[in-house]
Amino acid sequence: MKHSTQRILTTHVGSLARTDALLPLLRLKEQGQPYDREELARLVRGAVTDVVRKQVEAGIDIVTDGEQGKSGFFTYVIERFNGFERKLPAPGKEMRPRSAGREYLAFPDYYAWSERLAAPFGGRSGRAGRDVDICTGPVSYKGHAAVQTDIANLKAAVAGRAHEDVFVPAIASSYVAATFANEYYRTLEEYEQAVSDALREEYLAIVDAGFILQIDDPRLVTYYMMHPELTVEDCRQWAEKRVETINYSLRGIAPEKVRFHTCYSIDVGPRIHEMDLKDIVDIILKINAGAYSFEAANPRHEHEYHVFERVKLPAGKILIPGVISHTTNLVEHPELVAERIVRFAKLVGRENVIAGADCGFAASALRFNDTHPSVAWLKFAALAEGARLATKQLWH
Repeated sequence: MKHSTQRILTTHVGSLARTDALLPLLRLKEQGQPYDREELARLVRGAVTDVVRKQVEAGIDIVTDGEQGKSGFFTYVIERFNGFERKLPAPGKEMRPRSAGREYLAFPDYYAWSERLAAPFGGRSGRAGRDVDICTGPVSYKGHAAVQTDIANLKAAVAGRAHEDVFVPAIASSYVAATFANEYYRTLEEYEQAVSDALREEYLAIVDAGFILQIDDPRLVTYYMMHPELTVEDCRQWAEKRVETINYSLRGIAPEKVRFHTCYSIDVGPRIHEMDLKDIVDIILKINAGAYSFEAANPRHEHEYHVFERVKLPAGKILIPGVISHTTNLVEHPELVAERIVRFAKLVGRENVIAGADCGFAASALRFNDTHPSVAWLKFAALAEGARLATKQLWH
């Protein structure tokens, strides 16, 4: 994994809007309906090539495939697992709805209004009362061909294009076990171990291909928001166990080949009840990764660079703070982006900072974030220009 040794490098979190042509086929695939596999494969190849070109043209140094062939940043994994069945959950086993979280309970009027606005565009409600994916048998990995296709598409897309590095996002085993109900394994620990063993095959394929592996686990910090009955200490204890699960899945993989991402979701509400970085940063830094990606442009968290006045970044590690937001169509001024970068660089060293984004710009292929797809590219250009301005300050 490259450090910013000569200038501030730029990257992002991964997921980018899929093309209009891709969406109908991805929707059929997600719903388990028949679809034209050859046509989808052709469209994905073209989309990956296009999205890599756009990243390079916008000034992104460490690029990825935009998850163009995936239905979502975590739902994709069920297609690559044995042991799951789509059905109605048993009573008491339903996925916890976002409406049970601290934000929805605190601001019901706002979220009712927000849902009404979103309804014409497909809404933001979950899958309550509908079939969901549930673990009903032994978990094993069957996605070898799929991940090799991802790798081949990305290698072809970056060939001949200027870039510093390439990363591939993959969901954390801890997120899968915390999200999809288990009706087969006796304990959560057994379930997590099985999922970790399966996902490890995907992780190894990505690393063996020469790419940086990005582990995605928003649940690590959103668990507090989703469980108003728990204290910060309760959530810290829960997170400690999830980090053990992540590290188990990464065993034997060099930390410098891994970066970890967590965030607070795509909620554009008040966001007053999110976990503070100071309350979990020590746990995040226990993950066996070489770099850590997190929200820092979100106005509820932009001040948290101060955390690193008290917390020492371990030697050799990199921070990838978000310096552009994924929840607003306002394009950040490059000078503000530069300020955000410089704050972190002065605390942990310029070589240990890579400029990133708060989160992906299309967590699901079936619904964009509230940022319009065209605006994401403007934000990337602002990110790149801000990194150039920060480089001038930090090196010259």
